[in-house]
Amino acid sequence: MDRALLDIKNLSAWYSDRKKVLSGFSLALAEQEMAGLIGLNGAGKTTTMKMLLGLTQPTSGNVTIWGKSLMGNEKKLLPRIGSLIESPGFYPNLTATENLRIFAALRGLKNQSAIKSALELVGLPYRDKKLFSQYSLGMKQRLAIALAVMHDPELLILDEPIN
Repeated sequence: MDRALLDIKNLSAWYSDRKKVLSGFSLALAEQEMAGLIGLNGAGKTTTMKMLLGLTQPTSGNVTIWGKSLMGNEKKLLPRIGSLIESPGFYPNLTATENLRIFAALRGLKNQSAIKSALELVGLPYRDKKLFSQYSLGMKQRLAIALAVMHDPELLILDEPIN
């Protein structure tokens, strides 16, 4: 592969109590490719995704995205990535639209139609009166996916998106 979109080399992670979470994981993905991580609970899938987003530092190994090391380039690379790791924090007393407006403002998202488009993509209504606290688990998951894609990312990292 000439230049991978995502290049993971020998990624390892250890907890402070010397418990190995991940050892020597490597993966290369080109544009338009998709990969799924499959394994038992505790196999390191979520930890790997957290390392791809700079949320957890690897004990060893390298993560390169679009030919640049993630370390030191987070401000350039991370805005181009959409992610859903575990459960995002939404305000229970706000609607889906109101919650996404807050995240759009935090991201500096200027596209006013992005919220409506993201909600339509996941099958949730725009400007609905239903509060997040009244959502079913499936609706909460779809809102989390809308948040991940709202800014039209070039790379999407989803942890258990169809739970």
